[in-house]
Amino acid sequence: MPQGKNLGRLAEDMKRELIAVIGAMKDPRLQGGLLTVMRVEVSQDLSSAKVFVSMLGGQDSRGAADALNRAAGHVRSEIAKRMHIRKTPEFRFIPDDGAKYASHINEILEGLHR
Repeated sequence: MPQGKNLGRLAEDMKRELIAVIGAMKDPRLQGGLLTVMRVEVSQDLSSAKVFVSMLGGQDSRGAADALNRAAGHVRSEIAKRMHIRKTPEFRFIPDDGAKYASHINEILEGLHR
């Protein structure tokens, strides 16, 4: 079972593959803006993984997360094929508006400097 550093390495490899799989999907709810995978948290026993996604470009990331949760089985099978791992976790896509919040804070700070 992966521990510490190996689990982090697996999460980063999984993040890279998730970006490729999601980028190839043709769902119109995913095409409106720039969809990014912010981070992946894999459980110790590899049974589940939380995938934090953010939609840049003015759209709400909740719609994209809902679309990805509906296609989670497809994403899971594609990741299993690409990574050649025996046990592929179940993915839960969670909207993350951290990038939008950070840009809002930057705008406020720029306003204070003027």
